[in-house]
Amino acid sequence: MLDPNGVIRSWNPGGERIKGYTDREIVGQHFSRFYTPEDIVRGEPQRGLEAARTEGKFEAEGWRLRKDGTRFRASVVIDPIWQDGELIGFAKVTRDVTERYEAMLRLQAAQKALAQSQKLEAIGKLTLGLAHDFNNLLTVIVNSLDLIGLKNTQDARTLEWIEAAQRAADRGTLLTRQLLAFARGQNLAPEPHDINDLLSRSSELYRRACGASIRFEFDLSDDAPSLEVDAAQFEAAVLNLVANSRDAMMPAGGTITVRTRRTKCTRPEAPDEGDREYVVVEVIDDGSGMSSEVAERAAEPFFTTKEIGKGSGLGLSQVFGFAAQSGGFVLLQSEPGQGTQVRIHLPAQLAPAGDAANGETTDV
Repeated sequence: MLDPNGVIRSWNPGGERIKGYTDREIVGQHFSRFYTPEDIVRGEPQRGLEAARTEGKFEAEGWRLRKDGTRFRASVVIDPIWQDGELIGFAKVTRDVTERYEAMLRLQAAQKALAQSQKLEAIGKLTLGLAHDFNNLLTVIVNSLDLIGLKNTQDARTLEWIEAAQRAADRGTLLTRQLLAFARGQNLAPEPHDINDLLSRSSELYRRACGASIRFEFDLSDDAPSLEVDAAQFEAAVLNLVANSRDAMMPAGGTITVRTRRTKCTRPEAPDEGDREYVVVEVIDDGSGMSSEVAERAAEPFFTTKEIGKGSGLGLSQVFGFAAQSGGFVLLQSEPGQGTQVRIHLPAQLAPAGDAANGETTDV
């Protein structure tokens, strides 16, 4: 119970259980002490009382504070109490709905991830058919160029044209491989690897890709377990991410960090499957970042924010396709002006019973 000004006049065991105060501690205090500082600044406590007085009832849901300073999600109902036409106070009921709220958020995230996965799968099926057809056409073109070259070896101008056409065909072949990677139509050759060794062997390649104005560094975990992965495709995936980060930081420059760690988590689109162990490879930059709308479309083939001729829009698609075909997934986190973090989750190679390392971290 509250008086007309919002001062607490009575307390019950439910209030003590949810908020942590005994009746001696809380009776006589203003009920606004349960509100977050930002809600107090906005005048939420008084707005609730005024709405209850003028409208006959106030109902809302929001974050509230316990005695120990932790937050919980509360469903609040405030009813005015009138006597002989005079407002003598309020009856206020608070329910802790934190578990329900968090479950709703998890469900919404899973539904969003599933919808995105289904969209990419549909695009992938279309892409796979186009890539195979395009590859067949390229095969005919390349073979024909080879035959023409054999018959015109003395004509310098013709050879120049043939070489230009072959370079274009090679570029088309690369695009086809990237399309197949996104559509999960490439043939992988996974082998057991120590992920840190795999990255270290290609360190110079990544550094050269960054350019002189960008600092490149490793942050490799000592307890990252081994995994089965196609080394060439893995290197291509990390290189694509490094190149994207580089472009996002030009011309100002900045830092690109490649980090490894182990984690236990659930695939976003399949929360009912339960946790499993993954090796996570993160590529982090402090570049311009992306809006939420751009981030949602970033994995679509041919989608790019770069100028015409500056990128094919297939680099990130290759990364997502490689991770999915390897049994993993990719999470992308980015905000405008806050840089971008791309995390490739690859299934860890299970150790024999009793050999699991300690000190695992959990990531959702």
